[in-house]
Amino acid sequence: MFDFTQARLAMVNSQVRPSDVTDTRLQDAMAVVARERFVPKAQAARAYADAEIRLNNGRALLRPRDFSKLVQAAGVKPGDVVLDIACGLGYSTAVLARMAETVVGLEDDAALAAKAGDRLAEAGADNAVVVDGPLDKGVPGQGPFNVIVVNGAVSTVPEAWLDQLADGGRLAVIVREGEVGRARIYTRAGQAVGERAVFDAAPPYLPGFEPAPGFVF
Repeated sequence: MFDFTQARLAMVNSQVRPSDVTDTRLQDAMAVVARERFVPKAQAARAYADAEIRLNNGRALLRPRDFSKLVQAAGVKPGDVVLDIACGLGYSTAVLARMAETVVGLEDDAALAAKAGDRLAEAGADNAVVVDGPLDKGVPGQGPFNVIVVNGAVSTVPEAWLDQLADGGRLAVIVREGEVGRARIYTRAGQAVGERAVFDAAPPYLPGFEPAPGFVF
């Protein structure tokens, strides 16, 4: 029988810690949250692989290395209110719920959002909720947010995400230009928003966030 507990610890020890992820709260959360429960059953044995895992309607679970580095760079604090965009079946939301005060997961697939809500309830994440709606609009009615995390690559960052950051809030997102991608942290200070690049990564684009096709003669 496959030992998911050992696989989970091996993921943290071989993929997360060696990637300069030193946040012990994040390490502990990833060592506890049963990632195999947040992927399709047919892919449970691959839950801890060093690879993206396809979910539904173009969604993909980020590699453990990319996800952990992105969350660490966002600097999630115990009192934070977090928006988790494109949360899939809820794995990222479950991890963030162990680090923040409140987490709102967002999905534009109502069926996927419902499944994520069920799995979060099973995991005991009672400080998390999943809503469905357009990803590019965020969840303005429940903001502003101290942290926004995006589970997938985008070609451009919607203004609505930046608008929903609280003062001092951080948006963690991977921006791709073709095959090249880089994780970026956007930080709000009053009316200004600054940005910095933190590491290279090129996960799949979120559906609808691909670059517009160029003009062809």
